[in-house]
Amino acid sequence: MRASTKSNDGVCDKVNDMLHNMSMKDDKDIVLSVCANCGKDNATNICNKCHSVKYCNAACKKKHRHKHKKDCERRVEELHDEKLFQQPPPEEDCAICFLRLPSLASAQSYRACCGKILCQGCTYAAKKSSSLCPFCRTPPPNSLREAMERYKKRMELNDASAIYNLAGFYTDGRYGLPQSHAKALELHHQAAELGHAEAYNNLGYAYNNGIGVERDEKKAWYYYEISAMKGGVYARHNLGDEENRKGNVDRALKHWIIATEGGYKTSLERIKRLYTNGHATKDDYAIALGKFQEYVGEIKSDQRDEAAAFDADWIYY
Repeated sequence: MRASTKSNDGVCDKVNDMLHNMSMKDDKDIVLSVCANCGKDNATNICNKCHSVKYCNAACKKKHRHKHKKDCERRVEELHDEKLFQQPPPEEDCAICFLRLPSLASAQSYRACCGKILCQGCTYAAKKSSSLCPFCRTPPPNSLREAMERYKKRMELNDASAIYNLAGFYTDGRYGLPQSHAKALELHHQAAELGHAEAYNNLGYAYNNGIGVERDEKKAWYYYEISAMKGGVYARHNLGDEENRKGNVDRALKHWIIATEGGYKTSLERIKRLYTNGHATKDDYAIALGKFQEYVGEIKSDQRDEAAAFDADWIYY
């Protein structure tokens, strides 16, 4: 029995060496087909957590679990961070001027008549000559009831932005709707399931602060991460703040750089503070500043500047 055990340990060591030395095609398509437990070839039962080892069968997987656990957990964390710290796609373009939409919510205008999201520059320019929707030319609603009917119609079309905005109305009790955090939470979940990044951020905020739901930091972190990966700069910034609070400055810096590239100026200010206090390098700050300036170059226009000068709430960077 001892000889057999020693032999199996040798196989495990050999296989583990092969695992470390062999490359992978991607996370789920592994080149290696040797069983990590017994060393037999043509193993097909893959570890469903880390996707980095294979086994002959469930029995081999179970037998090898205690040896693989730490490597598995480490690889799962690596895979998660690879996704978490990827630069997300930028905001869509304004449906009229075709310039990139600013990431600040105050710089965007949702139209419930057609479901389009416009920049405030185009909205302001159109208001000078007409009250019609700048995109579809629909007249404005005559009453709050008509406005809400438009939102309901957009909801029936699974318009995530309409559902998200309605959630905000219930949160604040605006436009004739009662204040209801429970209803807002329900709508945020619905918008999030349709992929709305800021809906995930608001869910994170609700769970982090116990608004309409029992406080749950783990769920808050989960929703913040999803929002960040979908391009939510507010959630990305919040993650940076939390990592910095925990003393994980390197991770905080990564989050803030991504948020800065997405147009969130407060994250740039955080990086400047790190640099001033000696916790970030001059290159770190220079890179972040360059990314923010590049972002501003993509979104800046005379029309948007004019709108921001008219109404401070429309400042877009």
